[in-house]
Amino acid sequence: MADLIPNNAVREESTGSPHEVGPNLKLVKNSQNLIWDKTNECMPREERRILQLKRLKDVVTRSYMNVPFYKQKFDELGITPDDINSLEDLSKLPFTVKTDLRDNYPFDLFAVPMEDIVRLHASSGTTGKPIVGAYTRNDLNVWAEVMARTLTAGGVTSKDIVQNAYGYGLFTGGLGMHYGAERVGATVVPAASGLSQRQIMLWQDFGTTAISCTPSYALSLAETAAEIGVDIKEKVKIRAGFFGAEPWTDEMRREIEEKLNLEAFDIFGLTEIIGPGVAAECYCHDGLHIQEDHFLAETIDPETGEVLPYGTEGELVFTALTKEAFPVIRYRTRDITVLDPTPCACGRTTLRMKKVTGRSDDMLVIRGVNVFPSQIESVLLNKEGLIGQYQIIVNRVKNLDTLEVQVEASNEMYAAGREAIEAKEKEIAKQLNQVLLLSAKVTIVEPKSIVRSEGKAKRVIDNRKVGF
Repeated sequence: MADLIPNNAVREESTGSPHEVGPNLKLVKNSQNLIWDKTNECMPREERRILQLKRLKDVVTRSYMNVPFYKQKFDELGITPDDINSLEDLSKLPFTVKTDLRDNYPFDLFAVPMEDIVRLHASSGTTGKPIVGAYTRNDLNVWAEVMARTLTAGGVTSKDIVQNAYGYGLFTGGLGMHYGAERVGATVVPAASGLSQRQIMLWQDFGTTAISCTPSYALSLAETAAEIGVDIKEKVKIRAGFFGAEPWTDEMRREIEEKLNLEAFDIFGLTEIIGPGVAAECYCHDGLHIQEDHFLAETIDPETGEVLPYGTEGELVFTALTKEAFPVIRYRTRDITVLDPTPCACGRTTLRMKKVTGRSDDMLVIRGVNVFPSQIESVLLNKEGLIGQYQIIVNRVKNLDTLEVQVEASNEMYAAGREAIEAKEKEIAKQLNQVLLLSAKVTIVEPKSIVRSEGKAKRVIDNRKVGF
């Protein structure tokens, strides 16, 4: 596995002057100096395909030989590693789904002995047994590298102070971001999530220039800063934020950028593959670059499993090409996106995935209509007088599904009185009806009445699952 980290990878810092901060303002950039590893990130696509095939054959062989689950899957389909001779042969391989990981909890999918595993992470397990991720020393090295690419794409260099407000512990976000920032050479502030006033104090006292957390917590921090009277534009030096671990819309991006006076970068990852670092935005903000030398991506029809051509919306599927401890083949993420193979203006040649629009498994079906929370969020965050805190509540009354959207008013809207609030509720309900093609009750609630989250926000409460 010595070929995973190229010896000739280029590590360069930006030589441009600091970019002007502010809503929707881009980095002043020399694009060649915002690429951590030119060898792999800018590799010609045909050359990368050769590398991917080599690594695909290797991971398929290792999985077949060392993971009984995969050997059984392959045998049932009548295939062996010798049948994989091109990237197109990927479609011959079986899918892996979340229940497979839970059924083999905790260690039955590992491909190396426990003495070679140096770390374990796990998902929250809120919907069942947690998903366990295992790492060899080389896996951790790869993880730090792809996170270094993530941060460099957003302009982070060794001159930056990165305040990491992702949760540390079994959750992959905190340590993944931490070691990536250290690999770049930045100064890391391991703040973890919570203690919001202290977070803001550290922004000021330490001169924090980049932050990382969930987008919902970013808005909560902006809210806290306003409450304690901290003028972000005058007192804080943050110029970039790296946000992921939960769905968020472009409307939420604009709100974060405006309230925190920074440039927001979308990042993507999942415990099943490696954690954060699977894909990330560059300064062009035209999709997220997938680290294709380590993660082979495809999209499929979520109903039939048929592989879809680039440019077609479908369910995202990943094969981890270089994971030693916990190889995963054709993992169905349930995330809905579009893959774009065209080279980016930043100079990278990697596939880009569009922002995830929803999930094939947590999509709400209400009275026969498919509803994604992102559709509702897009409407809410375009409305004056509201803030970015909301919940979607689904009930079943006399065998009929009902949809209610609760959203917090700003202090000004709430002070305007009941008549103004009711008019705004009707306005939003009308627009939601046009977008969703079904009626929804809209309730504007008082400021601070929706429970805040220091991690992933709980946006959907589906009471149909508990007896309604």
